[in-house]
Amino acid sequence: MKVVEQIKQPIAFEMELFEQKFRLSMSSKVPLLNSITHYIVNRKGKQMRPMFVLLVAKMINNGEVSERTYRGASVIELIHTATLVHDDVVDDSNIRRGFFSINALWKNKIAVLIGDFFLSKGLLLCIDNNDFDLLKIISVAVREMSEGELLQIEKARRLDITEDVYYEIIRQKTATLIAACCSLGAASVKPNSDDVEKMRKFGELIGMAFQIKDDLFDYGSKAIGKPTGIDIKEQKMTLPLIYVLNNCSAKDKAWIINSVKNHNKDKKRVNEVIQFVKDNDGLDYAVKRMYHFKNEALSMLEDFEDSSYKDALKLMVDYVIDRKK
Repeated sequence: MKVVEQIKQPIAFEMELFEQKFRLSMSSKVPLLNSITHYIVNRKGKQMRPMFVLLVAKMINNGEVSERTYRGASVIELIHTATLVHDDVVDDSNIRRGFFSINALWKNKIAVLIGDFFLSKGLLLCIDNNDFDLLKIISVAVREMSEGELLQIEKARRLDITEDVYYEIIRQKTATLIAACCSLGAASVKPNSDDVEKMRKFGELIGMAFQIKDDLFDYGSKAIGKPTGIDIKEQKMTLPLIYVLNNCSAKDKAWIINSVKNHNKDKKRVNEVIQFVKDNDGLDYAVKRMYHFKNEALSMLEDFEDSSYKDALKLMVDYVIDRKK
């Protein structure tokens, strides 16, 4: 059995119900909107985020979920979909999960409006049901994601990122949404309890490990073949590169910065930078930090009673680290 199916097993019934409710939450009176949402729903990804919401809720509430849990899972999926549609416009990307992106099929203007529609649908789902605590969690996540992206763009221009700034960027840009999933799961069944903050922290730690894993893909591995160097081409400062920049000679540092700034389209030069990062322990250091976040996340589950939901969350943490794409 595939790992994702194994993780889904204890919440298989709830995931089916979630999918029905999610489809309903996307409906509109505009035929164009409905055909686009139909296209999106039929090309769904692994649905990791709703899985986090449901698993956390069931782990801390003796296997029980509430209507609020389903709304929390729908809200997070609506917001996540909105950010993906907008990201494809921002990145000028024509492919999403192996299919044409919304902007590739319907152009940027419609894609931006679709993203806005999902965003408002998510917020209204909370407001219409007086889930103001859930609304706050998701609104903070959207704000932080935007700030993280902008901070990354600002720092990329200067290439002067410290490790601490990098963690702040990935905490906001990536970890905050996974943190929101886990705190939504807790808040949906035990509002105002300590578990809400505890689970937020748990999700944040997983998100940090998740992003470092993404950074490592850029350098290639046995499983995924050639390094891509896309981050370097886009002048994104990732952890392996930051570590090496902060631990090499002034001469090497100047060469790396010049390569990333002025020669990032030169394939040979990019591959030389990748090799330099590998030779100077950049990847080993990033892997070490990734496992640090992973272990910290797992330690936060120790206080909870053993259950199939807790086991599935542990599997989820392992999956984040071991995934091949």
